[in-house]
Amino acid sequence: MTATMDRTRDVLANWPYPPDGGWTSDDLDLLPQDGPNGELDLFKRVELIDGALILMSPQRRFHERVISSLRSLLTAQAPETLAVATQMDVKIDRRQRPCPDVVVIDAAADSDSANSYPSEAVHLVVEVVFPESQYRDREVKPRMYADARIKHFWLVEEEEGKPVIYTYVLDEVTHFYRADVTHHGKLTAKSPFPVEVDFADLLT
Repeated sequence: MTATMDRTRDVLANWPYPPDGGWTSDDLDLLPQDGPNGELDLFKRVELIDGALILMSPQRRFHERVISSLRSLLTAQAPETLAVATQMDVKIDRRQRPCPDVVVIDAAADSDSANSYPSEAVHLVVEVVFPESQYRDREVKPRMYADARIKHFWLVEEEEGKPVIYTYVLDEVTHFYRADVTHHGKLTAKSPFPVEVDFADLLT
C-alpha cells in the first residue's frame, strides 16, 4: 500500500508535467478522480496516447445517446461468449491506453472489478466522433487499434443531426483497416457477430 501511495504522489508531484520516464498505462490506475489541486473530476475521463494524458471534455447529448443505445442494442444481440461495455480502457501497451466509446470483449475477460481490458480480449471498438477528438478518432486511434490486432473498428459520425456508421475490418496482409460498408439508416453486419441496428433507435 505504501509503495502504491508513494508512486501516486510521484506521478502527480510536478503536475501537469509527466513523471520521470513519462506516463504509463499503469499510472492511470493510480490517478484520483479529482486533480492534485482540488480540480473536481479532472481525471474522471482520461486516455493515454503515445505516453501523453488526454483529458476528455464533457460529451454532448448526441454522443451520449448513441453510446448508450449502441450498448443496449449490441448487448441484446451478442452471444453469451461476448460482453459489451462503454467508455472502458483498453490496455494496448505501456504507452497506449485509449478509452473507446464502446467495446465488445470476451465475456471471460469481464468482471465488476475490471477498469480496463487487454487488447487481445477485444473484438470490436467503436468511436463516436466528437468535435474536439476528430483527428484522434479518424487518424490516430485506428492505427493504434490496428497495431493491437483488434479485428473490427466502427466510426460513428454525425451528419445533419443523424448518425452515419463506417465499419472497418482489419486486413491481415497490411495490418491496417480496410473500409467495409458505410451505413445510413440501418446497419447490418455479420461480424464480430450477426447484428442489426436501426438508426432510429440510436437517438431515442
